[in-house]
Parts: sequence; C-alpha cells; structure tokens
Amino acid sequence: EVIYGVAIGVLHLDFLIFGARSLKEKRRVVKSLTSQIRGKFNCSIAETEYLDLWQRAHITVCVVSNEHKFTNTQLNEIVKFAEKNADAQMIDYR
Repeated sequence: EVIYGVAIGVLHLDFLIFGARSLKEKRRVVKSLTSQIRGKFNCSIAETEYLDLWQRAHITVCVVSNEHKFTNTQLNEIVKFAEKNADAQMIDYR
C-alpha cells in the first residue's frame, strides 16, 4: 500500500513447529526467528495468532520505505530467509 509516497508492506507467515512440546519451547523458536528477522531486515515483527497452540505460529512482518520496489524486495527476502529456518517449517505466507 502506498500512502503519501510511503510504501508499507505487510507479510503474514504461518509455521508448524514440530519439535515443540510446550508453549515454552514454541516461544523459544518464535523468539529466535523473530529476533533474527528483525536484526537482519530492520523491520517490525510480532507473533499475532495461535498464541496458545504449541506447534503453530503466525508471525506478521511490516516493512516501511519510501520505495515500493524496496518494500517488495525486503518482503521477498524475508520469506526466503524464513523458509530456511530449521526449527519451524513455513506452511504459508501472504
């Protein structure tokens, strides 16, 4: 979405976390993934759904830029990065 010359991109990522046997284990995986993405891509990120499910996670990412192309490139790179995560399998993104 472009508002007043600002490009705002929102990305939703859904994951399965097969190794999680508790919410504590799930949160360790989610915290690690969100910290890595935040640090590498300088974006806003939060777990937004499935908060009480051990083996599911829904993460929302927001990228803001003055260039639409940069925003789309960043979101695509985040998807590629998230797909490589060993502790969580990405099952969908939009």
